[in-house]
Amino acid sequence: MAKIQCELYGDFDMILNALHNAVIGGSLSASLEESSDFYENGARCAVRIYERYSMFGSNRLSMSVTLFEANGRVYISAAATGGSQAMFIKINTVGEHSFLDTVRKTIGSFSVRGYGSYGDHR
Repeated sequence: MAKIQCELYGDFDMILNALHNAVIGGSLSASLEESSDFYENGARCAVRIYERYSMFGSNRLSMSVTLFEANGRVYISAAATGGSQAMFIKINTVGEHSFLDTVRKTIGSFSVRGYGSYGDHR
């Protein structure tokens, strides 16, 4: 699994749209599989689940993108998984990292302030 988790600066809707456009524009086979939005007491949460085909691994990958806003602060957690073909251990995670890279530049463009981890989780 590859993961990015950090705090962003900017408008929630603008960030969410930019992330969506980055994923869909980053691969011909990328698709939005599911979405969910929550609003409660001024807090917002948007969850987006994407899939795409990985030629390198000859399989499909998924990436979940969660954007959360509370008290004027915006946080993101993006995680990609599904790139390995092995039964018991992960051998090939190249596709996962590549899928996550489709949002890495967009995340960086919103003035990232470290939160948890920024980079890959292995």
